[in-house]
Amino acid sequence: MPQKIYLVRLSDAEHEHLEQLLRGGTTATRQLTRARILLKAAEGWPDERIAEALTVGRATVERTRRRFVECGLEALRERPRPGQRPKLDEKAQARLIAEACSAAPEGRQHWTLQLLADRVVALGLAESYSYESVRRLLKKNELKPWLKRPWCIPEVSAEYVASMEDVLDLYAEPYDPKRPKVNFDETNKQLIQETRRPWPAEPGQPERYDYEYERRGTRNLFLFLEPQTGWRHLEVTHQRTMLEFAQQMRWLVEERYPEAEKIRVVLDNLNTHKPASLYDTFPPAEARRILTKLEFHYTPKQGSWLNMAEIELSVLQRQCLDRRIPDEDTLKREIAAWEADRNATQATIDWRFSVTDAREKLKRLYPSHSS
Repeated sequence: MPQKIYLVRLSDAEHEHLEQLLRGGTTATRQLTRARILLKAAEGWPDERIAEALTVGRATVERTRRRFVECGLEALRERPRPGQRPKLDEKAQARLIAEACSAAPEGRQHWTLQLLADRVVALGLAESYSYESVRRLLKKNELKPWLKRPWCIPEVSAEYVASMEDVLDLYAEPYDPKRPKVNFDETNKQLIQETRRPWPAEPGQPERYDYEYERRGTRNLFLFLEPQTGWRHLEVTHQRTMLEFAQQMRWLVEERYPEAEKIRVVLDNLNTHKPASLYDTFPPAEARRILTKLEFHYTPKQGSWLNMAEIELSVLQRQCLDRRIPDEDTLKREIAAWEADRNATQATIDWRFSVTDAREKLKRLYPSHSS
């Protein structure tokens, strides 16, 4: 069977339209190539010569001839490639994004790319749609429907607001060496012993360590932080009971601030962080002596973000603790070195969130009052 031959004959209007495309504008490169193919084909150039002159394949020349004969100048327009999924219009894209942000289907923990692609078809937004097209659309909109982020969602209450504004007012006060402001918090560190000696880093090869390890118990870390002066202190203990808390408060009063008139301590609502812990640990007169030097300011429940000590603990984790530490002696030595370096540089925290900011940005947490 002889091969079809598609002859290109251009009218004056079609010829002028193609020349206009080539003279300038923002026409796509593929459309310009097709315009050149049609102009040369109309001049009688054979396919081999056109392909060589324009650096394209002969099949491209033949396909452009055929499309022009069948469709006219529509041959210049982009058409979906074989296997290419159709694009969604803006309304359909918005619907898909809304679906991605909604609750996952029954029996599923979260949306997947394939579930969303199937949903596009089910909603009649397209006859077919690929998970890759979904991925590109969500990436463009920076959405990841399979991810969940833990978040503190406090309840609206006057108690929350009262505690929050008390702490924020304290932060806004100027520095007073006679009435220092100290943040207190605690965390823990799992001690992990390597079962096989790691291989050190080499040129072109990162450090390698074995997946197997041995647990060696947990240690508690108490942190004191004076954000305005850049001082912090860490203490490693075996437990975090009322006894340890009371001993930390006595150290703060007797060792760190013996000359202070009052020490304002910001801390959270753990059951051990109470004045009663001192009475449970020391004789009444001793407990009272220590407590008269202390003034506790509690962050609200579900509001530990107000404690600047959490910021310092986050720095400690990233810079020092985010690795395997085998024993208590090593832990104390590493923490002491980190503490000394931070204190030497007097790393401070510039807290800028005020009561005014809270009333404006967190007004949803405030109880409503009818006018």
